[in-house]
Amino acid sequence: MRQFMAIAKALGDENRVRILLSLRQGELCLCQIVEVLGVSPSTVSKHVDMLRQAGLLEMRKQGRWHYFSLARREATPEARQAINWVLKSLENEKVIVSDAAKLCCVRDADPRELTTCYSTK
Repeated sequence: MRQFMAIAKALGDENRVRILLSLRQGELCLCQIVEVLGVSPSTVSKHVDMLRQAGLLEMRKQGRWHYFSLARREATPEARQAINWVLKSLENEKVIVSDAAKLCCVRDADPRELTTCYSTK
């Protein structure tokens, strides 16, 4: 029951659903997600943390970069079902199609060039 409630809560926000759908073609770093959503890095961090806690995302760290992908390897059956449901249900939604168009450019860009979310002072 606890995981079900965490998944339901995680899917209750449009930006978190957009993050899941943005990751359907593979992993993205935090800055790439920031660029697609057009929200602050701290907001994206909170969203990805909630998705990770629900078991819907996996993270890996490479240097100072954090990369996120859909949970696959160690995902529970409930998490896999939720991910598949979201991917099937919303793939043709207008905002998702728009995000996919942005992703074409974002995926090819060097994360350092996208935002200042990891800027050093």
